[in-house]
Amino acid sequence: MTVKVVKFELNSKGVVELMKSPAMQNVLKQYGEATASAAGKGYSTDIVMSGDRAKAFVEASTLEAKRDNKKNNTLLKALGGGR
Repeated sequence: MTVKVVKFELNSKGVVELMKSPAMQNVLKQYGEATASAAGKGYSTDIVMSGDRAKAFVEASTLEAKRDNKKNNTLLKALGGGR
């Protein structure tokens, strides 16, 4: 059996461009909205450009949701953790 070694050089500018792209923002928006929806009423999502990438934030945006999240770790559970 022959093993081939492949070397490549990462294009840093291209990676930054990808991480800021509208396509990446759409993917982040979908995941953010799915998480907010799984958490329930009072949770929202936002996409923010930060440095060299886009980021999705999901937060408890109402007082009731903030209380729920504090008591039940709702956002953590919506992301699949803290079971």
